[in-house]
Amino acid sequence: MKNQPPTTWDDLRVLLALHRHQSLLAAGAALGLSTSTVARRIEALEQSLGRALVHRSSAGTTVEPDAMELVELAEQFELGLGGIKRDDRSDEKAHALTGTIRVSMGEGFVKPVTAVLSQLRSAHPGLHIEVAVESRFTDVGRREVDVALRVGRSSSAVVVEKWAGQLTFGLYASHGYVEQRLPGRHLRVQDFASHDFVGQDLATGRQDASNLWLASRGATRFVFRSGSDLARQEATEQGQGICLLPDAMAHAVPGLARLEVDAPLPSCPVYLAYHRDRRNVPGVRAVIDALGAALADGLQPPAEMAKAASTAAKP
Repeated sequence: MKNQPPTTWDDLRVLLALHRHQSLLAAGAALGLSTSTVARRIEALEQSLGRALVHRSSAGTTVEPDAMELVELAEQFELGLGGIKRDDRSDEKAHALTGTIRVSMGEGFVKPVTAVLSQLRSAHPGLHIEVAVESRFTDVGRREVDVALRVGRSSSAVVVEKWAGQLTFGLYASHGYVEQRLPGRHLRVQDFASHDFVGQDLATGRQDASNLWLASRGATRFVFRSGSDLARQEATEQGQGICLLPDAMAHAVPGLARLEVDAPLPSCPVYLAYHRDRRNVPGVRAVIDALGAALADGLQPPAEMAKAASTAAKP
C-alpha cells in the first residue's frame, strides 16, 4: 500500500471553511478558491484518511460527526497561527481580536444584533463576522455556529446556554388602524373576535405559541400569516391588522403603535448558546460579552426603556 501524504494546514482549513459555510461555493469564496478546487481538496483529504468526511445533500454540505475532531484540530491550528502572527506585532496589536465568528439568530434580532456586531468589528478589524438568520435551531454542539441567540434550550451536554434576558411581547398595529378602529390604543380582550390579526404561518404543521396566545383570547380573523418576523411587521405597518411582536424588534418602529390590552402579555427567556470548548476563544468571548451587555438593555420592556432613556438624558 502506498504511503499517503500527511494532512496539512492547507487541507484542514478547507474542511474548516466547509464546516463553517456548509457550501462548497461559500467555502471557496471565503478562501479565494474555486468550487471545483474546494471539492478536489476535500476528496483528496478523504482519500488520504480513507473515510468520508462530509455529507452532501440538497440542503448543503455538512461535516460528518466523526470528522469533527479534524474541525477542532483546524480551529486549534487557526488560533495558534493567529497567536504567532500577533506575537510579531506591537504589544498593542498583540491583543487585537482575529478570526471568523459565526452567529445565528431569528429575524427579530437581526437589526439590533447586527448593530452590536458591527460596532465590535469596527473596534477589532481583524475579527470577521458571519450572521446566519434561521428559523430552526442551529446545532451549536456540532459547531454549525460559534454563538446562537435563541429563545429555547437544547439538550446537548456540550452546549453552554447563558441567560441573556427576558424577551417581552406587545400587541402592535399601524397608526391608521388605530385611528380607524382603536381610538385610545386600548384593546379589550372581549373585542379580539372583531379585529383583524397578523399571525404566524401554519404551513409547518405546528401551532405557534403566539397564535395560541391570540386564539385563546378570542382572535379568529387571521387575515395575514407569515413565518417571517419581518413580513409580519411589514404587514402590520401596512394596516393589515394587529400583531403580537417582540418589543425589542417593534417598539422603535415609527409606523407601529403599541396597544394597551387588559390581559397579561407573554414573554420568554433568551439565551446565548455556545460550545463549551469555544468559550475561552477570544473572539467568541468578545461576541458573547458584547451581545450579553446589549441584550441586557435591549430586552427591557418599553416602559423601562423609556425610563432608562429619560434618566440618561438628564444632566
